[in-house]
Amino acid sequence: MCNRTLQEGLVMEYGSIEREIHVEAAPEIVYEVISSPAHMREWWPDEAHFEPVPGGTGDITFIDKAGAGRTTVPFTVVATEPPRFFSFRWTHPADESANQGNSLLVTFELTPVGEGTRVRFTETGFRERGWEIAALEEQYNEHVKGWDYFIPRLNEYVERLVSSR
Repeated sequence: MCNRTLQEGLVMEYGSIEREIHVEAAPEIVYEVISSPAHMREWWPDEAHFEPVPGGTGDITFIDKAGAGRTTVPFTVVATEPPRFFSFRWTHPADESANQGNSLLVTFELTPVGEGTRVRFTETGFRERGWEIAALEEQYNEHVKGWDYFIPRLNEYVERLVSSR
């Protein structure tokens, strides 16, 4: 990870967000949970509409539970390699195709470990968006906070799913 605090005139780099968790389920199950809109709604956005194939487009929606409204953002699947890899771009303007300069790239790498799966999550593209430093810092910190909340929910949902089968 390429992050530094603001010390002695150094500028925070805000390069990527990385998380790694172990999930007690086979990669095939975890892949289904991270790539299927129906499963994704159970641990991340409140709504998800997209085809889980390379180039599949759609959107995801977050609903403010306090009643402050809805936030819908475009979503484009970049690559799929069941059951090992899933990536997508998001946060790009709705009237533009997702690319390196206008969106964030999220990747999930799944590796079998024993009877479970190591999930390596990465989100990149913050600096490439061209935001002013204050906006960059705000977006980066919001995403860190968000993923710190949602990544554990992924594990919790997979555990519930496996125990109900």
